[in-house]
Amino acid sequence: VKNEETFDVMDLAEYAKKQRWWNKVFGKKNSGPIAEKYSVATQLAIGGVTGWCAGYLFQKVGKLAASAVGGGFFLLQIANHTGYIKVDWKRVERDVNKAKKQLKLNTEKPPQEVRTKIDEVQTFVKNNIVLTGGFAGGFLLGLAS
Repeated sequence: VKNEETFDVMDLAEYAKKQRWWNKVFGKKNSGPIAEKYSVATQLAIGGVTGWCAGYLFQKVGKLAASAVGGGFFLLQIANHTGYIKVDWKRVERDVNKAKKQLKLNTEKPPQEVRTKIDEVQTFVKNNIVLTGGFAGGFLLGLAS
């Protein structure tokens, strides 16, 4: 049962699409590449700012993830060394080799969905080269800051 104060995600998306600012910023569906809507400077600015934000977040999340994984391995090694846990290294090696074989089998031919998404990304990059160039530069700057 829905009440008036709760919104479904789809309802919010549809509401946003009906607003004038939505069409001004994103254009109507199938209205062509962004290169036809904005100047080169605007595309570079939008791409650079979004790229910098993504790169900065990627850097911060990457450091956090690396610290968590490294800390976990460190704690496991300490627990193993002090005798709290015993690791069956032969079983670990057997499981890793099994995983390697499964990964090799699954990477020989990508599924149709993956190929379709790759084609969509390639088309977007080709149609919006200035925007994606700005994003790539901003992403690298975000990683470095």
